[in-house]
Amino acid sequence: MSEVMCVMKRSQLYLIWGAIGVCLLVLSAGAGLVWNYASLKTVPKQVSIALTKNGAGLSKQQTLLKSDAVLAAGGMKETDALQLLASRKQALEQLAVTINGSGAVKDGKKRTWTLAELGISVSIADAQRAIEGLHQGSVVDRARYRWHFSKQLEIKVVFDRAKFAQQVLSQWGYINTGEPVNAKRTITARDEVINWPHKDVNRLDTDKMFAQAVTSIETALRDNWSAGGGAASMKPMTWPLKLKVVHPNVTLDRLKEEGVDRLLVSFTTEFATSGAGRAYNVTMTARTLNDWDLAPGEVFDYSTVIKQTNKQYGYRQAPVILNGEFVPGIGGGICQVSSTLYNAALLVGLDMVERRNHSLPVSYLPLGRDATFADDAINFRFKNTTGKHLLIRTSVEGRKLTVKLFGTLPKGVSYSLESATIGTVVPPMKEIAKVGLSRGDRQLLVEGKSGYVVETYRIKKIGGKQVSRARISRDVYKAQPAIYAVSPEQSRLHGGGADKEKPLLEDGVGQ
Repeated sequence: MSEVMCVMKRSQLYLIWGAIGVCLLVLSAGAGLVWNYASLKTVPKQVSIALTKNGAGLSKQQTLLKSDAVLAAGGMKETDALQLLASRKQALEQLAVTINGSGAVKDGKKRTWTLAELGISVSIADAQRAIEGLHQGSVVDRARYRWHFSKQLEIKVVFDRAKFAQQVLSQWGYINTGEPVNAKRTITARDEVINWPHKDVNRLDTDKMFAQAVTSIETALRDNWSAGGGAASMKPMTWPLKLKVVHPNVTLDRLKEEGVDRLLVSFTTEFATSGAGRAYNVTMTARTLNDWDLAPGEVFDYSTVIKQTNKQYGYRQAPVILNGEFVPGIGGGICQVSSTLYNAALLVGLDMVERRNHSLPVSYLPLGRDATFADDAINFRFKNTTGKHLLIRTSVEGRKLTVKLFGTLPKGVSYSLESATIGTVVPPMKEIAKVGLSRGDRQLLVEGKSGYVVETYRIKKIGGKQVSRARISRDVYKAQPAIYAVSPEQSRLHGGGADKEKPLLEDGVGQ
């Protein structure tokens, strides 16, 4: 029994050792396979390389050529694949390109660069790192890396728009000098409108040239690389120099389109009896108003003219109207400018937006034809309804103010004005106390002046025939009171006159 047991134990040991031997053989064979697999010096099969484009100046990375048309690297020795990548990179980057200025510039200069010098390069770094990674790390790492190796690698054609533009500018940058000149309008002493043409300039169109470069290279690569020759078989290229025309902000067409074609109306008022301060105020306000341009539909605002004049020149002392009486003040005379402009605007048929007559008649215009101004109370505004631009020109000569309007009106259309006094306002009586007068005595100091109610009409004619007559205003001018001196007792008895009015300063500016 013991011998049998010994034989059985010996057999089991043999089986165990045999199994261990087989396992060791299998493991040894497997390790050898892994070693051999990890030690391969070729690019894994089915691997190919695609051609893409990206870089500064391109919106996004795009595929130029699919992998099977560029390089089937599978099974190729790693060293051969790396060498082929490097040679194709060099061949493309060193490709000669001539930019020809003939037909674009007078000197017709040419300049030749390599693609690399123009900012067009080839990046093989990703593909190189991928291939070089096949023999880096431990055996297991290399085997795993090879097993999971990507089936498609990339060669990137990198375009640098800034470098491309810099090179072109280095040769033809002088083209970008000089500035365009605006078209100009002049008006002669005879009121003739002359529009002078603008001047364009040329600029290098590096954006269009860059886009052409990208397209040309794409086409050349597709035609050559897919045929098997790669960049080495590409022929030198010639690209034309491209320019673009830069117009000024104001072109002759734009100036003509504004429609300032001719003199529409001229209106003049005089200020011969005005003092130096008032003459200065009229002159400076007219100077600000000169060459004022109104676009179609734009509303003219006289308060803007007053503010600009006060800021730039300042106003001087001259009589103003305060609550219906002439008193010393600052800015007297500014309403002669607004009133002269008002008449010119009426004679062109423009629509008034805001206008009021003075509280007292003015000497330089008929009743109903004036336009007053009061800070923050009364403005003068009208709308340009001609459909084209309206140019205001002013001049002051020999104590005469002239306002001219230039623009467009239908031929044969004209306007005239008629004013009529339809009523009078009786002057009120004002009493002031005077010591030395007896009760019941009355002494006339200032004679009263009647006020007026006036209506003004605008008559429109076409071809000399009246087609309309419309009332444009109904104005009331205050009567100026007759002023009497009376005894203090009588003055108190009558209450000292009317209540005080809220201050209203016309034809001047507040201090």
